[in-house]
Amino acid sequence: MNEPLIIKQLSIFLENKTGRLTEVTRLLGKAGINLSAFSMAESSDFGIMRVVLSDPQAAKKLLTQNGFTVTLSDVVCLFVPNTPGTLSDALLILSEHNVSVDYMYAFAMDDLARVIIRPNDIAKCVEVLQHSNLKLMKASDMYYF
Repeated sequence: MNEPLIIKQLSIFLENKTGRLTEVTRLLGKAGINLSAFSMAESSDFGIMRVVLSDPQAAKKLLTQNGFTVTLSDVVCLFVPNTPGTLSDALLILSEHNVSVDYMYAFAMDDLARVIIRPNDIAKCVEVLQHSNLKLMKASDMYYF
């Protein structure tokens, strides 16, 4: 049986004021929800925290109940060797198949980088990467990484 490769990610909108990020992480921690990966983007008035965590549905419900604006979206996690040029090669494959990247963030451990990708077409992205023999992380592994 094939395990799902599409990962659920939360985007949490935060006002740029002291303590909001602490509040999010404290709520999640007290609920036993673990962060696997995250990125922060900010503007002058607000920030967006994008997170992959152990229980995205419960996290969304918890944060919404506590007054946060949260959206759920689909992403994939691509494994690439942690060497110069390998990410470019993978992105070229996507470009050649008209899959654009809305945003991405990454983390590297040892010889392997893990790249979270939010494409314009998630199904096509998965198909293209698999057809090109590139390895995607299973959703279940990402939630508990």
